[in-house]
Amino acid sequence: MKLRVSAVQYHLHTIQSFEEFAYQVDHYVKTAGEFGAEFIMFPEFFTTQLMSIGDDQGKALAIHELPNFTEQYRSLFINLAIKSNTHIIAGTHVLRKDNKLYNVAHLFYPDGRVAEQAKLHMTPTELQEWNMTPGEDLHVFKTNKGTIAMLTCYDIEFPEIVRIAKAKGADVIFCPSCTDDRHGFHRVRYTSHARAIENQVYVVSSGTVGSLPTVDFMRANFGQAAVITPNDIPFPPKGLLVEGEINQDMIVTTDLNLELLYQVRESGSVTTWRDRRTDLYPDWKAKEEVPTRL
Repeated sequence: MKLRVSAVQYHLHTIQSFEEFAYQVDHYVKTAGEFGAEFIMFPEFFTTQLMSIGDDQGKALAIHELPNFTEQYRSLFINLAIKSNTHIIAGTHVLRKDNKLYNVAHLFYPDGRVAEQAKLHMTPTELQEWNMTPGEDLHVFKTNKGTIAMLTCYDIEFPEIVRIAKAKGADVIFCPSCTDDRHGFHRVRYTSHARAIENQVYVVSSGTVGSLPTVDFMRANFGQAAVITPNDIPFPPKGLLVEGEINQDMIVTTDLNLELLYQVRESGSVTTWRDRRTDLYPDWKAKEEVPTRL
């Protein structure tokens, strides 16, 4: 099984309307389509660009106002996924549920279905400045090209949660990200490589670039999209299929071969997934595990 993925280095800049946002999103989807992408991923918090539209006094919107765009956001991506016949991981968007704010990744299927995965680990800024609430459940999502998971930015820094995603059957981890400096970027990047090695999975990452001068905590962005592999002979020696130019407005595209994952899990130079010591550190309850190949 092969699938072609595109990851967006989304350029944040001040806009005046939702229509400007939609035009920019459509540009990336069309570009990915020209390269034959079957999956396209946008970064975490890219919809904060909508906050720059501002209110009647010209002041940027607050984070608790971002959920007001949810219906427009969903309608836009449902239509784009259907029209392009593409799976779109539409970054994350802030939702309000039971009067709480959640940072939620969205998967839009080509047939119009929508799936959600709330971010499970909150950064200090999300907790203290934006009063956001962590999600409670980890899901994996079946597609006609295999099973995937969506783990957002900080989530990838926790090995346990990725191991559970793999135990549930995920072969590809989509990791939409938003980091404001080199330190944050490299935390996500290095741990993405670790998770790919530990679990013998692909990790697809995307990031925000540019700046929103009027939006608090979105004034600085340091981003680069990449597609990361296990470090074994069928893959590039550095475990990197493709990466973008740092802080440039662009997308990267490459093919993922799931059969190579199955091969290295069975007979690679190392077999980290098979050799894990579940007698010492169980990764999930067996009765809930989705059967998957070694």
